[in-house]
Amino acid sequence: MMVGNGATRWDVDVEPSFPATARWFNVIPPSLLNSFEANDCHYYFYPGYSEERQSPKCDALWAKMNKLTSNLNWYDLYRPVYPSSLLAANEEIQQNRQGQAIVNGEVKTFRRGYTMSEYTPWAKHLKASDSEVILGDYFTSYMNREDVREAFHIPAEMPGWEQCSSTLQYHESHEASYWIYGVLKNHYRLLFYSGDTDGAVTTYGSKRWIKDLNWSVEEAWRPWFTHEQVTGFVERYDGLDFVTVKGVGHMAPQWAREPVTNMISAWVFNEDF
Repeated sequence: MMVGNGATRWDVDVEPSFPATARWFNVIPPSLLNSFEANDCHYYFYPGYSEERQSPKCDALWAKMNKLTSNLNWYDLYRPVYPSSLLAANEEIQQNRQGQAIVNGEVKTFRRGYTMSEYTPWAKHLKASDSEVILGDYFTSYMNREDVREAFHIPAEMPGWEQCSSTLQYHESHEASYWIYGVLKNHYRLLFYSGDTDGAVTTYGSKRWIKDLNWSVEEAWRPWFTHEQVTGFVERYDGLDFVTVKGVGHMAPQWAREPVTNMISAWVFNEDF
């Protein structure tokens, strides 16, 4: 089983790990994180995870933190956003965001790109904003080209492709997925990889729940390479292999295609990388 940048435990993933991540990425000043921690502030992504009320001081610090990070790409703190994208350049498309492609003589329509709230349609507590950055519009247009669909052996009668489904019904669970690792241990090989510039499900948060598994280390933290360049780091535990991918975020296979493909292939065949 392989999981990439997956939210696993709500007490460490997403909001709980973001303040420290933002601090160590030099997005917020050290004083802001110090004050946040000194006031024992806690915010969680999963609604209702904790009934604990936050103080007005915490709310003010949290609001300041979110304002300082609001113009960043939440899914990759190092990746640029594209204000001059095809969507922003055309007011009509910006309003309806409907793209079109001709496939086998038939017009296919699709929603171009996605906003951060659309990427998590199951998180119904998130409120969409008119100022949300639209990501992936170039990619969506590319994937709907007729020649690309043919390369992926997508039947011509299938509808246009959207990066995040607007028709599937999603849900989230209070226990997240932490419990499954103990169940699967010794029955399946397990890999968890983490793009280390993800601001949504941070490497820092993933390392915290992995530590709490309290599984013994079988291979100490070491770098792995692509073309003699450090691509990330790997640490093997009794029951779980943990791999980081350097310099990319939440969609590591999309943004580091060659290294992640090589890493996953090597892992599947139980080869070193």
